[in-house]
Amino acid sequence: MFTSRQPQSFSRQAGISLTGLIFVLAVLGVAAVFAMKLIPTYMEYSAIKGAMQRAKETGGTNREMQVAFDKNADMNNVTAIRGADLVITRDNGEPQLSFAYEKRVSLMGNVSLVIDYEGTTDPSGEVAAKDAPAEGGQ
Repeated sequence: MFTSRQPQSFSRQAGISLTGLIFVLAVLGVAAVFAMKLIPTYMEYSAIKGAMQRAKETGGTNREMQVAFDKNADMNNVTAIRGADLVITRDNGEPQLSFAYEKRVSLMGNVSLVIDYEGTTDPSGEVAAKDAPAEGGQ
């Protein structure tokens, strides 16, 4: 009735070592810091796209669409661009709005990440370039 039992071999144990756990936690920490810094810029970009779409729906003159964008952007705490930064073109009488800007996010010390955001209401997806003379007021 007695059975002989052999002790389990420690070489067959599975799991994560303390060093491995620290490494995984460090990687997750760095990813969390990136997410905390980048998610607000993406949320602002989404708010800009929504405000631009609502400004296009208001129609009217270019200035009226810019004012509508500014009102919407103010409600969503958008600081990256203003209505005057929108490029408004008219294709077959229908207004098309577009924008492009870059956002610089400081990561740590002198290390920054630069993100280029752009958007348009044009069905072709082409973002119109802002003319240099129109910017300078000439």
